Amino acid sequence: MRRFARLQAAAAAAILSAAAASACLAADLSNPRYAEGAATFQANCAVCHGAKGLGQPSLAPPLTSYPARYATIAEGRRQLAMTVLNGMFGGIDVDGKHFDFKMPDFSALDDAALASALNFVVFDIGAAPDAVKPLTAEEIAAERPHPQEGAAVREHRAKVLAALGL
Repeated sequence: MRRFARLQAAAAAAILSAAAASACLAADLSNPRYAEGAATFQANCAVCHGAKGLGQPSLAPPLTSYPARYATIAEGRRQLAMTVLNGMFGGIDVDGKHFDFKMPDFSALDDAALASALNFVVFDIGAAPDAVKPLTAEEIAAERPHPQEGAAVREHRAKVLAALGL
């Protein structure tokens, strides 16, 4: 059963990756599905990840494919919440490129704002299909009582990537 789940996750990841790559390049973010999330993203995240989430070499990774993949599994959704609440630091690889950075936490923002920003990333930037359930403020709130160091968030990320077959 676990093997089937991993194969299923890998297939979903491949589909999402292709969709996200082409959608992001053609994405018109002037009329986003998650407008409030777009405003939160532009005010807090775009300085490092870029206005379209394409990342910046040696500074911040792109957000164009992995977040949409994370949103397909429970631990990935938890990873998204953990990352915005606690930040993350250390070396990571995304789409074959290495980043060694320190992302700050955004725990000062409320749960609804964080969920909306993540949905902007997952759906508007990452082009996740409609079958993916939007993140909720309740999912963010469930993670809030469990603060972690940024390095622990990065370690959890490795487990999520393995579960997705990445």
